Amino acid sequence: MVKPPSPPESGREDRIQSNPVRLGARLKLARQTRGLTLKALALAADCSESLLSKIENGKASPSLPMLHRLVRALDSNIGWMFEETDGEEGVVFRAGTRPLITLDPLRRGEGISLERIIPYSTGHLLQCNIHHIDAGGQSAGPIHHVGEEVGYLLVGEIELMIGDKTFRLSAGDSFVFNSELPHWYRNVGEERASIFWVNTPPTF
Repeated sequence: MVKPPSPPESGREDRIQSNPVRLGARLKLARQTRGLTLKALALAADCSESLLSKIENGKASPSLPMLHRLVRALDSNIGWMFEETDGEEGVVFRAGTRPLITLDPLRRGEGISLERIIPYSTGHLLQCNIHHIDAGGQSAGPIHHVGEEVGYLLVGEIELMIGDKTFRLSAGDSFVFNSELPHWYRNVGEERASIFWVNTPPTF
């Protein structure tokens, strides 16, 4: 006679067997892309904010039911959370295949999208995106944080505000500044502007 499966131990849920750092980085990227705070996602997924923080930092693994709740709240899927990018795909990122992230206008600015040049990963010291800014678009700000930033204006015209100074840039101009200075930018031209933007450490 075949025995029925034993009930789970009291208070125990099967944990996801995966690289917790990779999974945490994916969850954090999905949350930030949607402009959600830790508290907002924790409420939507019915878990504690402290546990969610540990999961994002690779210090804890979610149960399968919790992961289902998280991806549902993020409008994502479990497959993407475990997607691997090894070999050539971890070094070369082909044109037309890079993620394009549209920013929440209430939190990250209007008419702005980020094209990932370096995938989000806790293993990278640099963060690099192409900031695409529609005509009339601008970043939320001013903001300031630890680090250093450098950029190159690929196309268009922008105003870049650093501290109490304002700079007007045209295609071909570049810039560098300490991220601790308050900064923001806006498109002052009649066409879409694109900035190749690198900063360290990663902030978004």
